[in-house]
Amino acid sequence: MASTRMASTRSPIVVEPLGGTPVAAQRVEIVERKGVGHPDTICDAVAEQVSVELCRAYLDAVGRVLHHNADKGFLVAGHTIPRLGGGEVLEPMRLLVGDRATTDAGGRHFDVAAIATAAARGWIGAHLRHVDPERHVVVESTMKPGSVELTDLYGRDTIGANDTSAAMGYAPLSETERLVIAAERYLNGSTFQAAFPEAGQDIKVMACRTDATLGLTVALAFVDRFVPSAAAYFERKEAIRRDLQAYLSAQLEHLDAVTIDLNTLDDPTRGEGGMYLTVLGTSAEGGDCGQVGRGNRVNGVIPLNRPIGSEAAAGKNPVRHVGKIYTLLTHHIADRIQREVPGIDEVYVWLCSQIGRPIDDPWLASAQVRPAAGADVRELSPAVERVFARELAAIGGFTERLTRGELRVW
Repeated sequence: MASTRMASTRSPIVVEPLGGTPVAAQRVEIVERKGVGHPDTICDAVAEQVSVELCRAYLDAVGRVLHHNADKGFLVAGHTIPRLGGGEVLEPMRLLVGDRATTDAGGRHFDVAAIATAAARGWIGAHLRHVDPERHVVVESTMKPGSVELTDLYGRDTIGANDTSAAMGYAPLSETERLVIAAERYLNGSTFQAAFPEAGQDIKVMACRTDATLGLTVALAFVDRFVPSAAAYFERKEAIRRDLQAYLSAQLEHLDAVTIDLNTLDDPTRGEGGMYLTVLGTSAEGGDCGQVGRGNRVNGVIPLNRPIGSEAAAGKNPVRHVGKIYTLLTHHIADRIQREVPGIDEVYVWLCSQIGRPIDDPWLASAQVRPAAGADVRELSPAVERVFARELAAIGGFTERLTRGELRVW
């Protein structure tokens, strides 16, 4: 039975029971994660950094975040020739970042192209240790001023939504989802990278779970200058596979076993062409392009068993763009509900905005709750509604955290 009650805002919060089998208990589950050096992740992370730097410039100059969206980005692969012992870069990658940004306000001019370019190079320099942001990447800003109607939203006292948009978040993460995140972060962690310097940062993890057995297919770019021979490549590849298997096996909770396949396209009979070698540790140097919105969802995974929204959160404005705010907020609210309200196995939170409507007063607010055995949604609903209403009322603090770049969007 659904429960509808007015929260502290004008919107009703709808709480309803969710039937079916929790994702973690379904026989089959598929989850993907793209690592920090993946071309799509690079695009998402750079777009977000551009927004953070624009917010900082606007706040320092006029005391408020002005209209901007930096959520359009495309990484064009360069050209390299990987070789055992060290290859060469023939053509740099090309990174296009842009969309719309305020260039003049309060008597101040903002060089948004320079801000975007510096933000992109700064992120690359800080996160991709084999990539020189000056020599290996050409950064091009395509920022243009925004439309008069949308720009006007930022001068109003009431914080109104800039779009009619819907978002969904859920909690908790399944064990498969947690392990996929753990695998990529471990492989890209400083301890692992120090032990295996040949491991590049372009990592993709695909997980297929059947019942209690988890299988991972991992793509991991090797940095060629740390690989003197084909024998060394395959020896280190197996050492990496065993190391990751031991790390994940120690973290299993409800699953019985994990198996790992690494760089499955490899073919020892094809020489250098049969190994995943790169010069800079990312396929973007010569093989794959990247694009904002094609990477991980804001909770760090691409969960094929879950409903997911279509918004690309990275780079969008953190104080007005509900596509970004609600996409992150739904996961946050779901997490708080699941942690604070006993008797819930799984919860899905839905928010839908209406353009111009205050962002703390969504057009639709809903929680679908899968109760634990013996729990009744009718008894859980008041507590769920209180958590939901509290987080909506605190949305200003949430958007400030987004403005400062404190919440990861990939």
